[in-house]
Amino acid sequence: MKIDLNAMITESRNPASQAIDTLSTLDMLKVINEEDKKVALAVESILPQVAEAVDAIASAFLRGGRLIYTGAGTSGRLGILDASECPPTFGSDPSQVVGLIAGGQEAIFRAVENAEDNQMLGEEDLKHLNFSANDVLIGIAASGRTPYVIGAMTYAKSIGATVGCISCNPDSVMSQLADIAMTPVVGPEVVTGSSRMKAGTAQKFVLNMLTTGAMIRTGKVYGNLMVDVEATNAKLVERQKNIVTAATGASREAAESALNACGGHCKTAIVMILTGSNAQEAQALLVSSSGFTRQAIQNAQ
Repeated sequence: MKIDLNAMITESRNPASQAIDTLSTLDMLKVINEEDKKVALAVESILPQVAEAVDAIASAFLRGGRLIYTGAGTSGRLGILDASECPPTFGSDPSQVVGLIAGGQEAIFRAVENAEDNQMLGEEDLKHLNFSANDVLIGIAASGRTPYVIGAMTYAKSIGATVGCISCNPDSVMSQLADIAMTPVVGPEVVTGSSRMKAGTAQKFVLNMLTTGAMIRTGKVYGNLMVDVEATNAKLVERQKNIVTAATGASREAAESALNACGGHCKTAIVMILTGSNAQEAQALLVSSSGFTRQAIQNAQ
């Protein structure tokens, strides 16, 4: 694939930072900070596309499908980071959101030479996961032209899956290939071509929205509380108690008692307290409400 870096906004020189090496440390950081302020506005401009992607992902989750991220370098690592945070935050199955990176596990920690240039590898990694039309693929690449990502996107499209992308250059190959193109144009980087900076930050913003939005849409959040959080350490045990207390207005002692009675499941404890039911009854209410806490409480009335 021909590479024309001059045509990419993310590879152009930034006038605001052309003399950054002559500035004091504080003034240098002010330049970086001023550029970073542009990221949120760039993401704001693509919220309709992000919303479309969230709804597609939530729909896939509800029918048993998965969200698969694919990327290389920084973009791949960001996808893996977002995927790895879902189980502890939302109690989701680790296989529900998966991040793939060109070059495999080794590439998480250090660059693997030429891995991102292998288009077939993107397809092969999806096949290894038994990727199907039931899943959603999101390709991530600041440039919008990474062969590994394009290979995965092309394969996903060929089997009828929904395909989205996050890139930071308009009219890229990836955006033309995607069903849902999310393109926050953040402009040139402070250090020319260092897309781990503004472009990476924009990608992280969007990734946060995709998984958080889809988890909210599938009942993993009640109000603004992460009611499926798993208590895997001492801090999260305390967080569970705080969540149940905040959701119900019950005392800390009552929240702890309910959590103990239902095996440490926030949703069940909340439904128990707010409906006056026991653990078994609360669990049945949640099952009949597809795991949506608010609906389970309403159904008990």
